[in-house]
Amino acid sequence: MKLDILAIGAHPDDVELGCGATIAKEIANGKKVGIIDLTRGELGTRGTAETRDEESFNAAKILGVSMRTNMEFADGFFVNDKLHQLELIKMIRKYKPELVICNAVDDRHIDHGKGSKLVSDACFLSGLLKIDTKTENDDDWQEPWRPKQVFHYMQWKNLTPDLVVDVSGFIDKKLEAVLAYKTQFYDANSDEPETPISSKNFIDSVKYRANDLGRLVGVAFAEGFTVERLVAVDSLFNLK
Repeated sequence: MKLDILAIGAHPDDVELGCGATIAKEIANGKKVGIIDLTRGELGTRGTAETRDEESFNAAKILGVSMRTNMEFADGFFVNDKLHQLELIKMIRKYKPELVICNAVDDRHIDHGKGSKLVSDACFLSGLLKIDTKTENDDDWQEPWRPKQVFHYMQWKNLTPDLVVDVSGFIDKKLEAVLAYKTQFYDANSDEPETPISSKNFIDSVKYRANDLGRLVGVAFAEGFTVERLVAVDSLFNLK
């Protein structure tokens, strides 16, 4: 299966929070999108790895992605080394995405910045001919593949985006996918410990942050991204 977009997050729910509306919009436009979670979020204060597995499956169905898989790297302790890079290179070469979207380059949670750099490095290395990888059956050589662009969504910190995507009409789909993670977010009846993302203010911020980015570019809602290299357009008139 070749993908148009491969969205990657350090934890289940990172992708939904960071670019869920963009994914929903691209799928509605006929693009094939897949999600890779680097870890199962097993160190999360609320819920368990098993509940996160179920929640991520439900969120994937809501968004309508073509595939979702989990690398099962160690939550909190995975590193950007050859072993982890090679495992991701295999996935990039398998799905051959045109674009990759991944974690924020800088954020409150240490896994987000680590995941961002790991994915970025793997995308570059995946294009090198002399890195030899095999398929799951270990019998087929994988061709090199490098995505055209790597975009980084924004998470806890209010980074300045290099570009924004108009997601008007898709914010409700994003919120539905985010709220599939029932153990993680605001629930007035929950007895679980409070976390930075379990407050009502946080879940409200998912919508009002998108609303504010939209305000800045004259649309209802937008999601912001940073880029690693310049983004070109065919014409100035392609810009909103």
